[in-house]
Amino acid sequence: MMHTIKELIIYPIKGLAGISVNKARALKAGFEHDRRWMLIDEHQKFVTQRTQPNMALFVPEIKDGKILINFKDEVVFFDLEDRIEDNYIQTKVWDDDAVVQAVNGDVSEWFSDILRQKVSLVRMKDENARIHHNSTKNIDIHVSLADGYPYLMAGTESLHHLNTKLTSPIEMNRFRPNIIVETKFSHEEDRWGNVQIGSADFLNIKPCARCNVITIDQQTAIVNNEPLKVLNTYRKEGNSVLFGTNMICTNEGIVSVGDQLRPIVFIK
Repeated sequence: MMHTIKELIIYPIKGLAGISVNKARALKAGFEHDRRWMLIDEHQKFVTQRTQPNMALFVPEIKDGKILINFKDEVVFFDLEDRIEDNYIQTKVWDDDAVVQAVNGDVSEWFSDILRQKVSLVRMKDENARIHHNSTKNIDIHVSLADGYPYLMAGTESLHHLNTKLTSPIEMNRFRPNIIVETKFSHEEDRWGNVQIGSADFLNIKPCARCNVITIDQQTAIVNNEPLKVLNTYRKEGNSVLFGTNMICTNEGIVSVGDQLRPIVFIK
């Protein structure tokens, strides 16, 4: 069975809303411009919707070499190449060391005022600024500032199946995928091994363990625990609740909406 790419999403700044794109350049560390920036607190620790649900309401746009951030009736922007030279910061994304650079003091102040928390906007030093070691496969993986892996893939039928069990249906953006695939069976994406999309190749690492971010309505920032509770009844494995699957890029290339995904190997 052939599977069609329904939507591609990049999240320039970790924890903020995503941007739906028609095509994207798949790189080892993640789609180009995907989670190359993030907010850190005064202790150089990353800040996300886990502690700041209102981050869902910041809507980015990439235009004319700039990233514009819209929050309600306010807008701020900075150049894609903005960085404060020689201002290198050692931080972590979970257990991984990462080297980042401060971007723009005025933009950091703007975020701090709205979030009512002192934060700084930083960017990855380069594509090698963070390496994640996967102990199961014993490989080192280049990763953006995403939580664990460069790509998150989810199938449409997985969401449909969950929505049949919920009081009110939810949108796929709760799960913050990069690649949404039209599927026939729920969670069939878990079993895809090596896949080809456009001119890029990907390898499935493991299903994605979910956190409380999926309880946050991405349009309102209102928290409702029902999605996580319901998933816990049929998608729990060990101490994790699973939805979508983590991928790495093994051959860089261009991926487009409407491309056919071709599973080469299936996981038994």
